[in-house]
Amino acid sequence: MIDIQSTQDTRAVPLQKVGVKNVRYPVTVLDKNHKKQATTASVNLFVNLPHNFKGTHMSRFIEVFHKYHGDISMNNFLEMLEEIRTKLDAERAFGRITFPYFIEKSAPVTGSKGLMEYTCSYEGESLPPGLSPQAVFDTPPSTGAVPPYPRGCRTDSKFFISIKVPVATLCPCSKAISEYGAHNQRGFVKVKVLYTSFFWIEDVIEMIEKCASTPLYSVLKRKDEKFVTEHAYENPRFVEDVVREVYLGLKEMNFKWFTVEAETEESIHYHNAYAYAEYSE
Repeated sequence: MIDIQSTQDTRAVPLQKVGVKNVRYPVTVLDKNHKKQATTASVNLFVNLPHNFKGTHMSRFIEVFHKYHGDISMNNFLEMLEEIRTKLDAERAFGRITFPYFIEKSAPVTGSKGLMEYTCSYEGESLPPGLSPQAVFDTPPSTGAVPPYPRGCRTDSKFFISIKVPVATLCPCSKAISEYGAHNQRGFVKVKVLYTSFFWIEDVIEMIEKCASTPLYSVLKRKDEKFVTEHAYENPRFVEDVVREVYLGLKEMNFKWFTVEAETEESIHYHNAYAYAEYSE
């Protein structure tokens, strides 16, 4: 049968990204405590398209992803993108998968167990060695200050992991000026790190939670609520404090490039509080 996608296009307009977006697919990722975890990802996969081709073959994205979905580990992600790039005869292949990651967590006093959800994503590009990279990722950085690729790193492929962690903070100013009590709020910390060597998602989450006024829990008994409330009161944090503490924690974990952002939905102000930082060796 005729292959319309491979026919010539005469408009001389190259496309930076073509592919499939918002594909819902079951995946299996590594789990520190249980070896593997089954979850569901939202998948975006793209390649570049030269000006002389009319289209790409969309089904091939799904065919390759299906091959890897049962073990979409950090180590396999770029391998999958490279296979997409070569099968579609493209210069570049891009991918982003976002998935909920669940960790069983015990309440601090009673030990009552429940599952906490964290949002994670893998984001990468595969291209031949020596080809200059372009800023064509699916989601731009939070601010224009972040370069499309970390400085001083190899440019033939890039892989980033993002982790979004819900936390709670208690306002240091409110505590200092009030005769009793202080306002607190729930928010999140999001980190994006350049992958250079294997690490456990759980270890990054644990570090981030320690940098807030208190972690969040899915199950709390009265004894636990008392502990969490008092612990937060003894550990007041501005969003600026949280970002700086996480920044130092990621440096200690030897990440070569990363961004950190914290945002809280203020309980007594009609605005959110926000802070952001980046690091590059």
